[in-house]
Amino acid sequence: MSSSMPDIANHTTAQTEGRLDWVGMSNIEMPLMVASKDEADRMVSAHIDAFVNLKEPKAKGIHMSRLYLLIDQLSGNGVLNHSSLVALLDDFISSHHDLSDNAKVKFSFDYHLRRKSLISGKQGWKAYPVTITGRLNQGKLEVELAIDITYSSTCPCSAALARQLIQKAFDETFTDHNNLDHQVIHQWLGTTEGIVATPHSQRSIAEIKVKLSQSIEDFPITQLVDLIEGSLKTPVQAAVKRVDEQEFARLNGQNLMFCEDSARRLQHVMNAAEDQYDDFWLKINHLESLHAHDAVSITTKGIAGGYQP
Repeated sequence: MSSSMPDIANHTTAQTEGRLDWVGMSNIEMPLMVASKDEADRMVSAHIDAFVNLKEPKAKGIHMSRLYLLIDQLSGNGVLNHSSLVALLDDFISSHHDLSDNAKVKFSFDYHLRRKSLISGKQGWKAYPVTITGRLNQGKLEVELAIDITYSSTCPCSAALARQLIQKAFDETFTDHNNLDHQVIHQWLGTTEGIVATPHSQRSIAEIKVKLSQSIEDFPITQLVDLIEGSLKTPVQAAVKRVDEQEFARLNGQNLMFCEDSARRLQHVMNAAEDQYDDFWLKINHLESLHAHDAVSITTKGIAGGYQP
């Protein structure tokens, strides 16, 4: 004699009635194929959050296993792109048609790109933390791509103070200004006595979130990375030779940036790419080497109903 297993979520009512904004699971670990524009589909190790709302106040709960199995099906048999993300959200809601009309899913993973060095042409892998989030709220779709990009920033104030000390050292060393020897000065500039001070720089992180237009099929991960790194000029490097390190030092010296400078550079290029991104949010973090705290700037596209600072 067999008996069916009890389904508490289906056959009992809530002890206390009420609607819930989101119910689901976070930090689901799964391998996933991701479609990035102009890149071959690539396997990543993703951590996934999956949620639906609970609009029925008397219902005990949702069917979490249904959400999990839908994600597992995508992991085993599909590729994450814009259309499969939308289909997944639709399935979240249709599998809970009597309980939910809103759905949200978030995929977080490292996306590795081969990056070429500045001069020597050597290549190495760089990992970019990526988060892709889809929301379907009563038929309104939003797809968001977020990427963290690490770069170097050299402080303009520190650079000016270092130059002042070098000028002072020059005046103290070459007191006879009427008899300056080019060769002697040239050799002196190559010593620690000549370059008596250097500006401080720090590893910095640009956090970017963009709302993708519905015309995009594959996620523009590489394009967004190229846009940001090309604007900042000083992304951290992978494989380098000495000639690359020297060029990196030159680029830092020619691209002195407070966090405000970095934010405005990126704001400018993101506004220019408005045909690709419906909205954007930027947070610039300069992880100070002088101070124990960080310097931060935040900016948005500034559209009505869009991202808030």
